[in-house]
Amino acid sequence: MRRNMRKRSRTTHKAIAAAAGLALGAGGLIVVNVYASAHESGTGNSTKRASQEANQVLAAGAATISCPDVGAKLTSVPDQARAQVDRELALLDQQVSEAYQRLQSSVRAIQQDSNFANNAIMGPLKDRRLATIDRIGIAIGRSGPRPQGLDSLAPCSLRASGNQQGNGQGQGGNQGQGQGQGAGQNGNGGQGGNGPVAADFVDITTVQPNVQNPRTSRGASKGAFTTRCGVNANKLYNSDNIIVAPGVDNGAHHTHDYVGNQDNDAFTTNEEFAAAATSCRNQGDKSTYYWPVLRLQDGTQEFDAKQLGGGAEGNTGRILTASQVTLDFVGSPRGKVVAMPKFLRIITGDAKAFTNGTANANAAWSCTGFENRQLTDKYPICPEGSKLVRTSKFQSCWDGRSIDSANHRAHVAFADPRTGACPAGFKAIPQLVQRLVYDVDAPSLNDNGESSPFYAVDGFPEQMHKPITDHGDFINVFDEALMNQMVRCINTGRQCR
Repeated sequence: MRRNMRKRSRTTHKAIAAAAGLALGAGGLIVVNVYASAHESGTGNSTKRASQEANQVLAAGAATISCPDVGAKLTSVPDQARAQVDRELALLDQQVSEAYQRLQSSVRAIQQDSNFANNAIMGPLKDRRLATIDRIGIAIGRSGPRPQGLDSLAPCSLRASGNQQGNGQGQGGNQGQGQGQGAGQNGNGGQGGNGPVAADFVDITTVQPNVQNPRTSRGASKGAFTTRCGVNANKLYNSDNIIVAPGVDNGAHHTHDYVGNQDNDAFTTNEEFAAAATSCRNQGDKSTYYWPVLRLQDGTQEFDAKQLGGGAEGNTGRILTASQVTLDFVGSPRGKVVAMPKFLRIITGDAKAFTNGTANANAAWSCTGFENRQLTDKYPICPEGSKLVRTSKFQSCWDGRSIDSANHRAHVAFADPRTGACPAGFKAIPQLVQRLVYDVDAPSLNDNGESSPFYAVDGFPEQMHKPITDHGDFINVFDEALMNQMVRCINTGRQCR
C-alpha cells in the first residue's frame, strides 16, 4: 500500500589502540582485533590482555561495523537488472543494520566469550553479504559483463566509534577544538551508546574562517534563482529513499524531511512525481528536496519511536522542523549554465561517511553570523542569539546524457574548487544550494546533555549519528518553461524568485 506518512580525538584513539592491541585505521578509526587470543603470535599474557581490552571496547558499546560500499563500486548496471540490483543493495544495508543492532545488544555475551562477536555476528554477516553480492553479479551478468572482484567486498570489520567513556577532545573540521566528557552513553545524548557524544560538538567561536570561493572569470553566470517550498510544515516523513532504494520500504534506515513534491516514497514513479501536488509556491516546481531529519535527544517519543527507520534503529528524540529552508540555484564561476534534464537525480554527501571515509562527504555545519566557518565532522555549538545552520551544495556539473547512474554519482560531478571548471565532458548546470536553519539550544557538554540535550542528524544505525554523514537528495521536476526561466535568470546575472 502506498504511504506518505510512515512513518574522541586522534590522540585518545592512539592511546586506546596501544592499550587494546587495536590497529589505527583511516580517519582515526580503530579496527578492533576481535581475533586476538592466547595461541596467536606474541606472549600469552599480552595477547590475552589485548583481547580483553578489545572486548571491553566492544562491550562498552563503543564499536561499530564498517563494510565496503558495494554500490559505489558498480560502474554499470543494465536497465534489465537495475530493479533487482537496487533491492539487493538495500538488503546489504539491512544486513549491516541488523548486525549492528545485535552487536549493541550483545554486551553480556561479548564479555563472557571473546569470540562471540566474530562467530555470532561478523562471520554470519559476511556469509549473508557474500550470497547477496553473488546475486548482484548474476543479475548484471544476465544482460552484460559480470563485474569482477565483488566477492572481496563481503567481509566487514569492527571499528571503535570514538564513543568511549572518558574525556574527549575533537578537532572541528580543520579548525578549533571541542571539549567535554566523551561518554554520553546513558544520558539524553547517548541513545544507549549510539551517539552523539560530547566529543562530537565544537564551539563555533573557536573555529577559524575556512570558506574559500573559486575565482570568477569574466564570463561567469552570476545570477540566482530561488524557489520557495516551505519547511515541511506538512510533516511529510518516511524512511524510504527513492533514489538509492526504489521499491524498498525503509531503504534509508532513517527518517527524511520532504519539501516540494508531496508524493515521494519508495514507490513513486516519474509520472506520479509530475502529477503530484507540491509545497513550492510556484507550481511549476514539483521537484523533491529531502534530507535526514534533525532530532533533539530529549526523550520525546515520536511517531516512529518503535518503527524501523526510527527508534527501532537508534533514531530517537524529538524531530526538529527547520525554522527556515532556502533553496537557491546559482551559476558557474566559469561560464553559462545549461538546463537540467527533467527527473535528474542528485545526491550530495555520504550517509555512510563515518565508515566509508570522506571521499564523498559534503557536510557543512555552522551558525548564523559565523557561516564563513564550516564544520564537516563536528556539530557546532552556537553562541547566544545564533542559530544552527546546515548547508548542502549539490554537484553543478552533468555528463550531458544521464539522469542517474549505477552508483548514483558518476553522472554528475563537482566543479574544481579552485577554478570552478567542470571535468572534461561535463556541462555546468544550475547548482542547488540548500540551507536549513534551526532554533535549537546549545547542548550542555559538562553533563553529557542532561541539562540541555544533544541534537543529532538521523542516520544508518552503524554510523553513530556522526555529523559527517549529513547529506541531501534532489530530483528535478521543474516544468520546462520554469527551468528555462531559471537558466535565463542565472546566465543574465539576475536574481529571480
